[in-house]
Amino acid sequence: MSKPSSRSTLYRLIQAGQLAHRALLLPLSERGLEPGDDAILFELGRSGRTETELAAELGLSEAGLTDRLARLTERGLITRQAVGPELAAGVALSERGVRIRNGLADHWAQLEEALMGELKTKQRKKLGDRLKRFVDLLTF
Repeated sequence: MSKPSSRSTLYRLIQAGQLAHRALLLPLSERGLEPGDDAILFELGRSGRTETELAAELGLSEAGLTDRLARLTERGLITRQAVGPELAAGVALSERGVRIRNGLADHWAQLEEALMGELKTKQRKKLGDRLKRFVDLLTF
């Protein structure tokens, strides 16, 4: 087995992932948000949810989600309101939350286009399929 090298494909894949992650975190920190807050905003951008539904969708415990929601509510990004046909107690994006979410989504799209722009559609699909395979192989 060869020793790890900065010229290896795996090393560059890890490096690219870390740099892309850092680039995605930048607009969060600029807005005073924490890593993971974007996932909440993106999920609520689809529609309002009960806290139980939101926690399940994000793979978090309700207890772990409570502090985040309190902080996002305090910042004016989400509101507590009735959601769904049963009008259950839940959370949804405020107008400010929608603007922040849209800005984060735009940043994500711009970064993806900057990284993948020179690839043709078929090449993007192949790369996506291979990366999915890597994720599947590395998921324990």
